[in-house]
Amino acid sequence: MATASRPPTDGRSPDAVAPQRNDRSPWNWLLLVPIVVPLIVPIFNRVEPTLFGWPFFYWFQLALVGLGVLTTVVVYRATRRSATDRTAARDAIARDAARKREG
Repeated sequence: MATASRPPTDGRSPDAVAPQRNDRSPWNWLLLVPIVVPLIVPIFNRVEPTLFGWPFFYWFQLALVGLGVLTTVVVYRATRRSATDRTAARDAIARDAARKREG
């Protein structure tokens, strides 16, 4: 797997290569929280306290939906590419498309 620090192996200049995307961020482990917590039913298997007449069992599960959304937003913002990486990737895609049209 090529990285930004190693030269490309296909003979192109290093400037013509899009930056490598590494999706192995420790932030991704946080995505396990909204998956695992709902599976631990003894945590919320009770009626009290109620919220607007809803038993705890139901409103807690609804709150877990919000937890999942919040967790996804946090992980997305923590792992998204920088503006320069996005620009470099966009330029590399445009170069590749131009090469395909030429030959």
